[in-house]
Amino acid sequence: MSFYDEVYSVVKLIPKGKVATYGQIAKILCSPHASRAVGYALHCNPAPGIIPCHRVVNRFGRLAPAFAFGGEEVQAQLLANEGVVCDENFFVDLAKYQWREE
Repeated sequence: MSFYDEVYSVVKLIPKGKVATYGQIAKILCSPHASRAVGYALHCNPAPGIIPCHRVVNRFGRLAPAFAFGGEEVQAQLLANEGVVCDENFFVDLAKYQWREE
């Protein structure tokens, strides 16, 4: 399984109403310095309706300005549809919404 496939497998585990960070996913994959590679993998998401890359934000809770499927406004709307609130600067409150994998 490629690194990208591993990223997609982890991202599929993030439940609706929660977000994860790029670094969090990299750590789960035992590659703590690979957060940029996680971002690249998500930018190439082959199945946006199945792999919920909109649930991944940066370490500060910031949405992706260059979200691959329509920009931060689209990402904010996708998250809002799942109950995740973003502020006017496109930040998510990680204390409230970050996924804590079991």
